[in-house]
Amino acid sequence: MPDVFDPRLYARGIPHDAFRELRDRHPVARQDEYAVLGWPAGPGFWAVTRHGDVVRVLKDARRYSSHLGATQIRDPDPADLPFIRRMMLNQDPPGHGRLRRLVSRAFTPARTGRFEAVARTRARDLLTAASAAARAGDGTVDAVRAVTDEYALLNLTDLLGVPKSDRGLLLTWTERVIAYQDPDEPPVLGPDGTPANPRSPAMLGEMFDYARNLAAYKRDRPGDDVLTSLAHADLSDGELEMFFFLLTVAGNDTVRSAAPGGLLALATHQDEQRRLRDGRIAVDTAVEELLRVHPPVLHFRRTAAEDHVLHGRHVRRGDKVVVFHASANHDERVFPDPHRLDLARSPNPHVSFGDGPHVCLGAHFARLQLRVLHEEALSALPPYEPAGPPRRLVSHFINGLKSLPLRLG
Repeated sequence: MPDVFDPRLYARGIPHDAFRELRDRHPVARQDEYAVLGWPAGPGFWAVTRHGDVVRVLKDARRYSSHLGATQIRDPDPADLPFIRRMMLNQDPPGHGRLRRLVSRAFTPARTGRFEAVARTRARDLLTAASAAARAGDGTVDAVRAVTDEYALLNLTDLLGVPKSDRGLLLTWTERVIAYQDPDEPPVLGPDGTPANPRSPAMLGEMFDYARNLAAYKRDRPGDDVLTSLAHADLSDGELEMFFFLLTVAGNDTVRSAAPGGLLALATHQDEQRRLRDGRIAVDTAVEELLRVHPPVLHFRRTAAEDHVLHGRHVRRGDKVVVFHASANHDERVFPDPHRLDLARSPNPHVSFGDGPHVCLGAHFARLQLRVLHEEALSALPPYEPAGPPRRLVSHFINGLKSLPLRLG
């Protein structure tokens, strides 16, 4: 049985051969959850790899719960579970819907328009500076360091209303949560010598203190930003803290992962890059295909709320059911020639932002940022190609790139 659990696999890229075998022969497959990278073993889980089954699981919140065991493969400490369940991501309807409606009101059309203008100027400035640096040097640039990391972080802090002086804090907190499996980000150890869960109360205290203080500041000095809206919404302190956590981590890393992934795909597919440059393909359509081939999130977990049968396998209440977006996006049953980059692909029902009641709340803003970045890249950058292999994040959760060397022109 192919293994798709080991985080180290993904440092070499998405394990497409393993996913293809699972889709063809074992579409709902039992996976061992062995000890790895200092993290303890778990009871195992069901890996769901076909597009139709992934969508079925994501849409059925009654049978596949986000609340029972949260949404990460690794089981949280039972003492931490009530705390983790405060987050909208780890709730089921109807409570999930109430929180989603409250935060949705923060994303007003006027705010969206202002945000696009700022993001466009930021993209143009970063890309122009990267191009100039490449011309002054050896013709190469690390797109992650020079453009996409900064672009994602500054967009997020602008959207939230975080002061410029505090932007480094958000990057530190995001790295701690997202890169916890990567050897380049040494884990924080608990009293027993094992890595501490980065989503535990002990690890998030500093971020939550900051969120409360910033919300109090926004109540006295409101601005045109999302945190001002949340500070004046009908949220408890705990709910507001969890929203700040969710928006900080998910809001940053969705774009931070998808942006360089899209540039990598275009760099390695020169014909498609030319079609985009020639105006033969709309950037909106291209962004959907780039998201399909490089989903920012590789999987999400649910917990079975009842005994049932899924694709011939007997799933018991309490079993972990993990849907793999990266596999579903390359399912031959839905996407003809799925490993071919086709920027004009239509229809394109990828699940890079999920599906069902938990479909990504910030998907619209992520798409906006990616569209703006690629539009500006068409004018600010000459044709580009890989200048070396990318360095990938060691993670089976986030499809991240740590560096992306490109040769310009």
